[in-house]
Amino acid sequence: MIAQAADAGYRGVVFTGGEATLALDIVLSGVAQANSLGMGTRLVTNGWWAETEAGAYDILGRLRSAGLDELNLSTGDQHARFVPVSSVIRAAVTSLELGFRSLCVMIEVIEGSVIHKDDILEDGEFRMALDKNPAANVQVIESPWMPVRPDRRNFYPDGYLLNRNNVALKTGCSSCLTTTTVQADGRIAACCGIGMRAVPELQVGRVESTSLREADLTAADDFLKRWIRLEGPEKILAWAANIDPEIEWENMYAHKCQACLRLYKDDRVRAVIQEHHQEKIPDVLLGEFLLTRFEPPAANAEFLEEIPIGETAP
Repeated sequence: MIAQAADAGYRGVVFTGGEATLALDIVLSGVAQANSLGMGTRLVTNGWWAETEAGAYDILGRLRSAGLDELNLSTGDQHARFVPVSSVIRAAVTSLELGFRSLCVMIEVIEGSVIHKDDILEDGEFRMALDKNPAANVQVIESPWMPVRPDRRNFYPDGYLLNRNNVALKTGCSSCLTTTTVQADGRIAACCGIGMRAVPELQVGRVESTSLREADLTAADDFLKRWIRLEGPEKILAWAANIDPEIEWENMYAHKCQACLRLYKDDRVRAVIQEHHQEKIPDVLLGEFLLTRFEPPAANAEFLEEIPIGETAP
């Protein structure tokens, strides 16, 4: 699939999980292959292997030698139950010392979270590593932590929850139809969403019977996916609730993927989409034209600029 991705013009390969480094040999060979084919590479990991300085240098040294471009570390209250923040900081500092050109630390957020991005940014060793590597692309980002069932809710700090006051600010999904996920069991999905395993409609084939190009064509032939890419699931959910006032949505979701799960899993929302989606076809077609024809994508865009690095390991 990596070879097919290179042939199809994909700009990068991301290794994630779960915890991808539990299959380190597969990751190393995959990174080396993607690197040899001219694609950028990213690893999403919780940094468990950085409990000691020697462990951090060993794993990151091997990944660097294989050609890994970007390290994406996941932490927060839930992650820290198993991997201390000190290991994440050690992994981050070591990656900068080894010359990684891009680093992202993603921190999960729910109401009452104890761990925040300032715990990373104000760490003395982390700040020292930043000072020594001013050219490195480093981001420390807080992201909502979501349950993977649409009927479960988390509580979040003020300003995170979706409602009519902020829905206009929500954007299209940068993952849907631009990222293709190959899961460990061979299923192919049309986005990198956390809930894709629970949504059959997001799955577009299997590696043993479907080429990457075929999967991409299947995904692009789905109007709802194109609509999600353009407007985002939050705006579609609000649109459905405007048609059916019995659909509750305000102050329920803080994460784009959970709003997307609601589109596919809620019978009332599905019914509105099925009965009224044709009303949105002109808007979606015009929006696609403006995004892809009127303002063409920049040529020779770098992998790290094309693919958002704000992904938290499930």
